[in-house]
Amino acid sequence: MNAIVKPATEDRKAHIDSLMRGAIDLHCHSGPSVMPRYCDHVEAMREASEAGLKAVLLKDHYYSCTPVTTLLNKHFSELDVHMLSGVPLNNAVGGLNVHAVEHGLKLGANLVWMPTFSSANHIAHHHQDAKFTEKFPQTTQRMLQPIPLTVLDDDGHLKEEVKAILDLIAAEDVVLSAGHLNIREIWPLFEEARKRGVKRLLVNHPTYVVDATLDDMRQLASEGVFMEHSMCMWVPGSKFKFYDDQFLQQVIEAGTVDLTILGSDLGQQGNPSIAEGFRNVIGQLLDLGYSDEDIRKMTSGNASRLMNL
Repeated sequence: MNAIVKPATEDRKAHIDSLMRGAIDLHCHSGPSVMPRYCDHVEAMREASEAGLKAVLLKDHYYSCTPVTTLLNKHFSELDVHMLSGVPLNNAVGGLNVHAVEHGLKLGANLVWMPTFSSANHIAHHHQDAKFTEKFPQTTQRMLQPIPLTVLDDDGHLKEEVKAILDLIAAEDVVLSAGHLNIREIWPLFEEARKRGVKRLLVNHPTYVVDATLDDMRQLASEGVFMEHSMCMWVPGSKFKFYDDQFLQQVIEAGTVDLTILGSDLGQQGNPSIAEGFRNVIGQLLDLGYSDEDIRKMTSGNASRLMNL
């Protein structure tokens, strides 16, 4: 009897589903949040569990989700998803606040983000781009005008409070993310971080707001820096789809397969789901000719190495 051959679409779906199992999302924007989100933290964990994800890092620009992830890991362990979080150094926690970092790390934070929404660089992008509010999610209610934050003083040197924060990051061996700083700020930040013993460095969406060029990404890769690209910027149907798959290949080649991390950066209302983001971008990687091994590195293995999972 002849074997029944499944349609290629079913084979492809099964292939993508198999690559989803064990994936790690280091950029999940669930709620509660002052930004409009389609899911809360518990729902995000359940969605990740159903999709077979191994770990999810919750990110809110205004508060540390670390107490939440502690509760999720304790009370929803049957979902078999390890939840992570970090400390975002924006105005809501006092900006470049060493006390917020110390408290977050004592609670078990896995990462510290340099300023994101409150960074002078992010605010400058907002003012320079008339369509920035369309591209970037906005709060549901008007917030106070942000105080622009930068890690450099007027002479271009790293601020003392930043050095104190780097010392804490080094002592606890957690990840330093450059947040939404400009690439010009990131070079001196990372140089000082290394001097102070910080071992794990991350740049989120280097192509967007951060303004890193492909040459910058090659330099970052040569220095062992992990680069995370946001799936929401490649997924059809996303409000933030800015790029095509050819550019995805370019940024991967610049940052190397071994240092590239693909995180969803999803959770916003009106956007594809976190699982849809993973499925779609994994499909794009298959179409670009990447091997299963390389895809697993970029969706799981590299994030696991960075986070010491």
